[in-house]
Amino acid sequence: MTHTRSHDSAPTLTVIIPVFNEVRTLEAVLRQVLLAPYEKQVLIVDDGSTDGTIGLLERLESAQPVDVLRHVENRGKGAAIRTALAVATGRFTIIQDADRELSPADYPRLIEPLLAGNAGFVIGSRFLESRKRSLSRTGVSFLNRCVRLLYGVRLTDEACGYKVLPTATLRTMDLQCERFEFCPEVVAKACRLGLRITEVPVRYHPRSTADGKKLRYRDGIKAMATLWRWRHWTPGPSPTRSEEDNDSEDHPTVGLSPCCAAESLDSA
Repeated sequence: MTHTRSHDSAPTLTVIIPVFNEVRTLEAVLRQVLLAPYEKQVLIVDDGSTDGTIGLLERLESAQPVDVLRHVENRGKGAAIRTALAVATGRFTIIQDADRELSPADYPRLIEPLLAGNAGFVIGSRFLESRKRSLSRTGVSFLNRCVRLLYGVRLTDEACGYKVLPTATLRTMDLQCERFEFCPEVVAKACRLGLRITEVPVRYHPRSTADGKKLRYRDGIKAMATLWRWRHWTPGPSPTRSEEDNDSEDHPTVGLSPCCAAESLDSA
């Protein structure tokens, strides 16, 4: 079942929350989202949960100002984002994972550069204010280097779940992601569009695989493949714009925001 509500005027923000088996954390995350500033549309997409999330969503949907969409089978985070994007009404769209690793209290940091016209795409960075080393950070550092080599853009946290940009711009990207390819696809296409990218520091509370973390090392390999796949992408009227290999095409120079130019240890 898909449930949507009409809106008399477009809200500032659409919050997309992809959910798969997050019954333990979803309600707390939603509470934080609703308390965060800005008029917002909240879209929760249940991606075939089997752990009681559906029952929780039925209760939340009747009691809270949220819209719930459902996939009968698990299709992946990227597919859930695309489902929600089709009915998004906010001026800007942010992706909010339901695992409590990232805090909606950071929304002002993420939204204000867009409202002020100082950025076309804002990425949260877990590492701008932290020098703590980990194996996952090493993997992200490698993805940052891929972005720099393929697109000429310096980032400190390509893989952070917090990504915010105008909803209309996100739609022009004609997303093809099914699972965790969303992050590299949207970064690649933002670079190809020449968007001014700004990173802002966000708080991060990592969870383990035992606590329900779903990313695996193979997802890092797929992220690299996705960055490579879209390196020649250009927007157009066609519903799919999968680019063909064209080694003779020159990569455009993409302007760096002041934040990105002040590169951290990870993107050196």
